[in-house]
Amino acid sequence: MSNDDVMAEGGRQRSFRLHNMPIPARPLEPALYLVATPIGNLGDITLRALETLAGADVLACEDTRVTRVLLDRYGIQNRPYAYHEHNADEAGPRLLHALEAGKSVALVSDAGTPLVSDPGYRLAQNAIKAGYRVVPIPGASAPLAALVGSGLPNDAFLFAGFLPTKDKARRDRLAELDAVPATLMFFESPHRIAATLAAAADVLGGDRAASVCRELTKTYEEFRRGTLAELARHYADVDSVKGEIVLVIGPPPERGVETADVDAILADLARTLPTSKAAAEASRLTGISKKELYQRLLDMKSGDG
Repeated sequence: MSNDDVMAEGGRQRSFRLHNMPIPARPLEPALYLVATPIGNLGDITLRALETLAGADVLACEDTRVTRVLLDRYGIQNRPYAYHEHNADEAGPRLLHALEAGKSVALVSDAGTPLVSDPGYRLAQNAIKAGYRVVPIPGASAPLAALVGSGLPNDAFLFAGFLPTKDKARRDRLAELDAVPATLMFFESPHRIAATLAAAADVLGGDRAASVCRELTKTYEEFRRGTLAELARHYADVDSVKGEIVLVIGPPPERGVETADVDAILADLARTLPTSKAAAEASRLTGISKKELYQRLLDMKSGDG
């Protein structure tokens, strides 16, 4: 993608098509437009998004092949240019140059809302620093779709992106989020969902409510709901999991147990159970994470508690 390519408008027709009827797109003011696209079902695009994709002077995307499917569906003639993590250092300055020249630039990801777990964040940040207008065009979002479909509390929520791939780092990250008083949401690979659920049940407590939201808005959309322990057992027995996944975990339970009561429970359980099993059973009884109780029991045994 050269500067000349980005700057050229090409005299194309600025319109989109609905029900085989062409609809002209209004001229756009110079700005960086962050356009949400469908996460699966192409019918989830908004009218404002279509008008923006058709009317933008420059259309940047993660994968031109993916975006072309959407453009063809709605009869949009705009030519997409690739902007992704592998060419951001080269393509980013060219898009900023187009903004400097008074062009309108639309940015889309392969699916969902740009800047959520993709390199668009850097482009938007640089555009803001340079004083250019940045305009969000809202629409589909996998975390929000998963949240409302999970049935879990949505008055407070935290989207935490991808968890680390290594088990220890994954568990450490979960432990950091354990006490956050909000529903947690993560993107997860189908190849790692079983291991992640096992780690989450161990660190956060097996009784914590959760939902595995798979293939959202697509043909085989699935919401599997249960406790972390139940979901961990299910996916441990599944040979192959396919599709994109959002894991939603409900907020931690109210912790109304006094410290003295917790210590008494731990001491009683430790008389007949190994330390790890005693912590796990205490976690089930109190709603406090196993990791926290395990450390508490170690402190008690060493005389520091």
